[in-house]
Amino acid sequence: MQWSDVLSDRSLRDLPYKIELDKWGNVVMSPASNRHGRLQGMLFAMLDKLTQGRALIECSVATPEGVKVADVAWCSDAFFDRYGYETPYPRAPEICVEVRSPSNSEEELQFKTRLYLAAGAREVWIVLESGEARFFGPEGERTASETGLDPRPLLNH
Repeated sequence: MQWSDVLSDRSLRDLPYKIELDKWGNVVMSPASNRHGRLQGMLFAMLDKLTQGRALIECSVATPEGVKVADVAWCSDAFFDRYGYETPYPRAPEICVEVRSPSNSEEELQFKTRLYLAAGAREVWIVLESGEARFFGPEGERTASETGLDPRPLLNH
């Protein structure tokens, strides 16, 4: 299955799941909670305030392991000028954020982090529903985001 097939499949619309494709074209679904959706919105609002770029929710990225969908992403104006709303993006935006759902394992999130970084992301955030956040760059885990933003105080409400 290709991503265009997923987008046009009426049976996959309005599901309470996040849909991705694995490297074989199989649909992978993850259930999301209301807290998950709230965190996505809060992270979007925070990232959308960064200058010279824009934030996106449910940002699809083509990777060697299939299409992955970052819960929130931030792309520079230069990225957006080049790719617009191409779906899925052929490379990752500069910042990709995953909000950990109860169904996500640590291994899955580390795997997706590596995929986003390999696809061109400068930074990946992993945010837990508890409000904790971790930041990763090509060199590994960081103590803080290179943006200077810290979502943790905002997310603990």
